Amino acid sequence: MIQGKILRDSIISASNCLAKSKQSVDELNIFPVPDGDTGTNMSMTISAASRELARLTDPTVSQVADVTSSALLRGARGNSGVILSLLFRGLSKGLKGKDEASGADLADALALGVEEAYKAVMKPTEGTILTVAREAAAKGQAAATVNKSVKHVWNAICQEADESLKRTPDLLPVLKKAGVIDAGGMGLCIILNAMKDVFDGGDIVESDSSADTSHIPGISAAGAFETDIKFTYCTEFIVEREKGNTHDPLRLRAYLESIGDSVVVVDDADIIKVHVHTNEPGSVLSEGIKYGHFETVKIENMRIQHANAAWVPEGEGNSEIAAPVRREPENEYGFVAVAAGDGLQTLFTDLGCDSIVSGGQTMNPSTEDILKAIQATPAKVVFVLPNNKNIILAAEQTIPLADRKVHVLQTRTIPQGISAMLSFNPDDDVEQNLLNMMKSANNVSTGSVTFAARNSDFEDHAIKEGEILALENGKVIFTDTDVRHAAIKLTRSIINSRKITGKETSFITLIYGDKIEEAQAEEVRDAIQAKVGNSIDITLVNGGQPIYYYFISVE
Repeated sequence: MIQGKILRDSIISASNCLAKSKQSVDELNIFPVPDGDTGTNMSMTISAASRELARLTDPTVSQVADVTSSALLRGARGNSGVILSLLFRGLSKGLKGKDEASGADLADALALGVEEAYKAVMKPTEGTILTVAREAAAKGQAAATVNKSVKHVWNAICQEADESLKRTPDLLPVLKKAGVIDAGGMGLCIILNAMKDVFDGGDIVESDSSADTSHIPGISAAGAFETDIKFTYCTEFIVEREKGNTHDPLRLRAYLESIGDSVVVVDDADIIKVHVHTNEPGSVLSEGIKYGHFETVKIENMRIQHANAAWVPEGEGNSEIAAPVRREPENEYGFVAVAAGDGLQTLFTDLGCDSIVSGGQTMNPSTEDILKAIQATPAKVVFVLPNNKNIILAAEQTIPLADRKVHVLQTRTIPQGISAMLSFNPDDDVEQNLLNMMKSANNVSTGSVTFAARNSDFEDHAIKEGEILALENGKVIFTDTDVRHAAIKLTRSIINSRKITGKETSFITLIYGDKIEEAQAEEVRDAIQAKVGNSIDITLVNGGQPIYYYFISVE
C-alpha cells in the first residue's frame, strides 16, 4: 500500500522529470508547423498540480488525487495536456475516500481515467497517448489479479506503457514514415516511470531551475486581485453531497453573493465546488456544511499574500498577472475568442467579442485562462471560439466549471472564427445561432503561410527547417522560398479547390502578420486581385499575428 505522501511525492517528481525532458518530447512532433508542442503543453499542465501538491503536508491518497485532478483540469493546455488531466481525473474518482491505495486500486483508477479520456475525444486515434494509457491500464489490472502490491502492478503498467509506445508507429502510419514514436505517449511514459521510481523508494527528482516558466503567471491560487482589497479571505471548499439532501445550490450561491464577491458555485451529482472572496469565512463554511460533508477546505488571506509580494500589481513585471475580473451574467449572449496579435484581438472585439484570450500556435492557453475569460463575460450564455484545433478540447473542459451556460464552437482557424462571429444574429435562439455560426465557419476555406520549425518528411513533402510552408485548411500543400509568391499561389490553389467542390468564391480576406509590412501586404493583395479579377472582393487586415505571415480567408 502507498500513503498520500508517497503519491504526492511521485507526482511532483514526475512533473520535474517531464520538465527536464520536455524538449526531447517536443522534438518528436512530426508536423513541421510551429505549434504548442506536446512536451511543453504536458509539462505546463502537470506543473500546475505540482505547485498545489507542494502545499500538502500529511494528505490521504484521496486528497492528493483530488488536488491533482483539479489543478490539472484548470491548467490543461493543448490536446495532450487535456488528455493527461482526464487520466488523472480517473485517478481521483478511483481513489476517492481512500487513505491509502494498493496497486489494484491504482490500476483500476487509471482505467477509469482512460474511459474519461476516450469519452472526451470525438474521434480517438490509436497509436497515441490514448493507446499507451489504455494498454498500460489493462496490463496493470491483469497484474493485480496475481499480486496487488503497488510495486508489482505499477511495474507492469510502466513496462506495458514502454512497449505500447514502441508499437505506436505500427498503428499510426505517419509516425512510421517519420521514424518516430508518439510524443504524447512518450510524455506519459516519462510520468509513469518517474512515479514508479518514487513508489520503489527512490528520491524525488529535483526541479530544474533553468526550466523556462517565465510565461506561466506566478499568481496565487486566490485568483485575481485589486490593490484595494475589499474582501480579505479567499475561501474555497468542496462538499460531498448527501443522498436525500434537498438544499438547492442556487440558494447557497445567493447567500454567498450577499457576503462576498468572485462567487463560483459548480455542482454535479456528487459534489459542490465553491469559491468566494469574503470577510466572513466562518459564515461561508457554516452555510456550506448544510449541503453535505466537506472534502476539502482552503482559506487564504489575500492581504498577506499581497504584502508578501506573491502579488504583482498591474504594470509591474509580467503583464499576464492581471487576470480578468468576474462579472455578473447580465446580458443574454456573450463571446470569448482566442487570438494572438493586436490587430486580430481588436478585430474580434469590434465584431462583438466581450473577452479575448491571448493564444494560438505556440501559445495554447490553459482551461483556466479560458474559464477566467468566460467568467469575465457578463452574459448568461457564452459562446467560445477557440480558433485553433489544439485549443478546442481545453475550451470544452470549461463547460462544467463555469457558473453560466457555455457553448464551444469547433472553430479550428482564425478565419472560421471571424466568419462565425459575422453570422451571429441576436434575434435567433441559441440552437439556431450555433447552427448558423458553424455553417458559416465550415463554408470558409483557410490558407496559412508560415515557416517550417523543423526538418520533416510529412505527407510526401520533404521539408527543411526554415522553408516557407503553404497550408490549405490545415494541410501542407507545397513549400516555397518566397513568402509573397507562396501567398499568391496558395490563394489561387484554394479558389481552384473550391471550384472543384462546387463552391463559389466572392470574398477574400488577407490577414497579414507582425513580420509583414503594410506595403508588402498591399503588393500581395494587388497581385491576387490581378489574378482573380474584379468580381472577387479582397479585404486587407493587419492582424499582427506572430508565427504566420498570412492567414487567407476565402468564402
